[in-house]
Formats: sequence, structure tokens, C-alpha cells
Amino acid sequence: MIESFQNAFKIPELRRRILFTFAILVIYRIGGQVPTPGIDRVVLSAFFARMGGTIFGLYDMFVGGAFERATIFALGIMPYISASIVLQLLGSMVPFLQKLQREGQEGQKKINQYTRYGTVILSILQSYGISVWLESVRDDLGRSAVVDPGIGFKLLTMITMTTGTIFIMWLGEQITERGIGNGISLIIFIGIVARFPIAVKNEVEAVMNGLRNVLVEVALMAIMVAIVAAVVLITQAQRRILVQYPRRVVGRKVYGGQSTHLPLRVNAAGVIPIIFAQSIMFAPNTITTFFPTNQVMQTIANWFQPGAPIYDFLYALMIIFFTYFYTAIIFNPVDVADNMKKVGGFVPGIRPGKRTAEYLDRILTRITLPGAIFLALIAILPFLIIRSMNVSFFFGGTALLIVVGVALDTLQQVESHLVMRHYEGFMRRGRLRGRQ
Repeated sequence: MIESFQNAFKIPELRRRILFTFAILVIYRIGGQVPTPGIDRVVLSAFFARMGGTIFGLYDMFVGGAFERATIFALGIMPYISASIVLQLLGSMVPFLQKLQREGQEGQKKINQYTRYGTVILSILQSYGISVWLESVRDDLGRSAVVDPGIGFKLLTMITMTTGTIFIMWLGEQITERGIGNGISLIIFIGIVARFPIAVKNEVEAVMNGLRNVLVEVALMAIMVAIVAAVVLITQAQRRILVQYPRRVVGRKVYGGQSTHLPLRVNAAGVIPIIFAQSIMFAPNTITTFFPTNQVMQTIANWFQPGAPIYDFLYALMIIFFTYFYTAIIFNPVDVADNMKKVGGFVPGIRPGKRTAEYLDRILTRITLPGAIFLALIAILPFLIIRSMNVSFFFGGTALLIVVGVALDTLQQVESHLVMRHYEGFMRRGRLRGRQ
């Protein structure tokens, strides 16, 4: 393992990408400490101390504690993800966006531009909702979390948090283009991991103070290990389709005539469905912040608290839906079948072209179902169990899914660079199946 890390830094391009990614993540963490002007952090901290098991604690986990401190990065990257979801959903219904998707790289640039515009609009709306909500926060002594409430505070909060989200969006894009790994996923990843030392400290203090039984803590560690193992298993699981290529004679050379495999992953979408579903589930509580005194809206907000039956049911459905939706986006059976047909490839026993596309689509639909159900179960069931133990949100299924999934994806990209330059990867005996 140590030798593999050394090899990674021996490759100039890979070394630059790793150091660049690390530098961007450091900038993100520094920005997460800069407070929004006009906030009484003592009052706000006292409020969040009582809200650890609610939607506020869950959202704060995704932004690395920036929401609890009401920093300039309090919105995190969630508005960008929400805008991406809207554009992708509209892309399957609006002919203009469908045309852009078919235009390749140029069309994708236009879609990215529209996504940025949508991010700004959503950030403005969400930051206004947060400013209204902050003005309603009180501690036990009746003190307000806002030093000087009013229209000036609302405008300042909207400008500050919207600018922060735009900057985070730019940082994520820079990581994707010039660093290693998916920038947006890594920003969420580092936000969750940053809470790990605090979570461990709280657990140790709970055991030392006699607030939690040692056996309960051992059971918690066992649950975490089981979740990590299950995530790795499902993430790396594949269904391999045998593909045969005929021999071709070009001049004096013979090409092809070999068998290979087309790997179809059980969880091709990775952690994206979790992130997408969580972004959607934040919407009801964001809307209710506009109506802090309305009893009906507050009742709806209670329905969408983590652990509530309605929340868990809709969350599971969202995960399953986005698993199929995102898999359909990244893997098109028709295109794969056409490309195979152009080079003479075929699946034994299946006619090339339309029949092959139908065959691939049928298999992909079947293997995606257990992957989607697994994601939904592992995001909800551990949370219900761990919530009954009254432990940190970090140990929930959602957090571990994202952390393990993003870590595996980044590790696979690093391994691809190593193997491409004839270096050993991180696993000598069993290569990561996802790497190319």
C-alpha cells in the first residue's frame, strides 16, 4: 500500500492532479469556517445542540458543519445538485434539451451553463428561506440568532450564501477537470469526513461518562463494518456479458477473432442516487422555512424529518427511481449494441442490433433492481437502528454509502493512472474490478 502511494507521486501528471485536488479541498474547508455577518453563533450553536437528530443535523452533515455555523458555504453544493436533477429530468421531456444532449460536447456545455443559472436561482431562494428561518431561531433565554434582523440582513445573507455556493460549484468543476475524482462528490465526501473526528470524540466521551454501554458501542462498530463490506460488495459487483468478435483480414494482418466481456455493474449509478434523493428530500423543509409561524407548514416539516415514516418511504422510492434514471443516462443499450454491430461484435445466441439492445436492456433492468433496493435499505435501515442508539449522524447508512462509494471511485481513477503507466495498483492480488 505504501509503495503504491509512492508510485502515485512518481507520475508527474498524477502527482499534480492529487496535489491540486488536495489544495482545492483545503480551500473548501477554510471557506467553511468563514461566518455569515450578523449571526450570533452562541445562540445558533445552542439551537443545533438540540436538533442533532433532525433534518437540520442531516443537512449540516452534508455541508461539513457549515450550516450549523451559518458560514458563507452554508448552502453547500446542494443547489447545484438540485439544478442538475431538474435539467436531467427535463432532458427526457423537452425536445430542445434532448437536441442539446445529442450534440455531444458542445451541447453539454450549454446544459452546464443552464445548470449554473438554475443553481443561482435556487441558491437565492434557499438563502432567503434560511435568512427568514434564522430570524426565527431563539435559545432558551429567548435571544435571537440574528443580531440585527430585517431586510438588510436578508439581502446580505442572500448575497453571501449565493456567492459561496457559486464558488463551491466552481471548485467542484475544477477538481473534475484538473484534479482526480468527481469534484462534486469529493466536496460532499470531505464535508462528511470532516465530521468524523468529532463523531469519534463524542462516542468516546459517551462511553467514558457511562452514557453508553460498551456492548452497544461494539454493536455499532459491527454495524459500520457490515455496511462498509456490503457497500463495497454491491459497488464492485458485475454481470459480465460474453461478446464475440469475428476475425478480420486487413492486408497481411489478422484482427479480432477473440472473446471478451461487457461488464454491467449491479450498481452502475454509484452514490449519485443517494445524493440526488437527499437533495430532493431537503426541498419540503426548505419551503417550510418561508413560513415559520404557519402550523400546517410546520406539520409538513415534521413529516419530512429523518426517521418519520413518510420521509423514509419517499426517500426509498426516490433512491430506487434515481438509480434507474441515472443508470439509463450513463448506459444506453441501443448505442452499445450499435457500436458492437459496427465492429462486428455480437453476443452469442443473440442477433446484432435491436435484439442485442433489448437483451442488454433486459439484463440491466434485472440486475439494477437488487442494486436499487440495496441502496434504499442500507440508507434507511441502519439509520433507524442507529437512531435508536442515539449516536452521531456520521454513522448512518447514507453517510457511509457516500464515503465508501466516493472513496472507491477515486481509488479506481488513481489505479487507472498507475496501471496505464505500468505501475502496481493498490491491490496486488485482487485488482479493483471497476478500474479500466
